[in-house]
Amino acid sequence: MVGISTVLLNGRCVLKNRVSKEVSKKTPLVLFVLLFFVFALWAQKQNDQPPAKAPDPENKGSAEAAGRVNPVKPTQESLSKGKKLYVIDCAMCHGKDGDGKGDMASDMKNVTDFTNPDALKNRTDGELFYVIRNGKGEMPPEGDRAKDDDIWNMANYIRSLAKK
Repeated sequence: MVGISTVLLNGRCVLKNRVSKEVSKKTPLVLFVLLFFVFALWAQKQNDQPPAKAPDPENKGSAEAAGRVNPVKPTQESLSKGKKLYVIDCAMCHGKDGDGKGDMASDMKNVTDFTNPDALKNRTDGELFYVIRNGKGEMPPEGDRAKDDDIWNMANYIRSLAKK
């Protein structure tokens, strides 16, 4: 019985030596493959960075919208309707008086102060309509929630804030 176990032990030792030699020959290849995958994952993560900001598509629509004429006259009724919508949708950022100091303004950049007459002097009502409808930057769009006349009323009201 002793002879068989000795052969097995020797067989194991021989097998162990053979495996050890084979593994040591393949170690550099395994390390190279492992480093390759680590580098590939790193490179992929680098590519996941947001791309450079594309030109703002708002500019094209805004340019086309600039020529639109406000069909709603700034009557007292229009200003009243515009104010009602402004308080609901705009005041949280632009402030209840339009001064750009609403509750949410501290978390945002470049909130327009509508009380400053220079703030809108180079903007047409068509541009205001476009920005209100489609949003701009951090400002969310009004979208299809409001009818066109509602947005024109808001544009009238926003313009009236600078006159105070």
